[in-house]
Amino acid sequence: MKILLTICIGLFSFLNSHSQEKPIKWDVSYTPVSATEGEIIIKAVIEKGWHTYSQQANNAVPFPTLISYKESTQYQLIGKTEEKNTHEEFDEVLKAKLLVFSNKAEFKQKVKLNTKSPQTILLKVEYILCDNKKCLPPTTIDLEIKTQ
Repeated sequence: MKILLTICIGLFSFLNSHSQEKPIKWDVSYTPVSATEGEIIIKAVIEKGWHTYSQQANNAVPFPTLISYKESTQYQLIGKTEEKNTHEEFDEVLKAKLLVFSNKAEFKQKVKLNTKSPQTILLKVEYILCDNKKCLPPTTIDLEIKTQ
């Protein structure tokens, strides 16, 4: 019985410590470029010592950042989501040189609106966050932004 209790307490402590770790904060905004076009800007502020990965696939990256948008007849995406602020770094956990974001990340997606009325665009960001010793479990967040 003591062993089972010890295992339960250890598991609870492990899960609790990971659920409280939030070393990244996400924000999304919309900037109109014209009456029918604009940019979705997704920003992340990352605590010192942590990093997340580029969208660019690499055999060493178990989970590149993935941004997906809910399909709608009200708008269409123009091109691919661009990223800013990546740099190459040797990842101690994965033992490879990778494109990562440290301190901040920024993604931009051009969009064309098919109507002049305000739209709500729904999107998901899937990412993994690591420091020099460990990676947190993959995370998916839901974001939404109004076009006007």
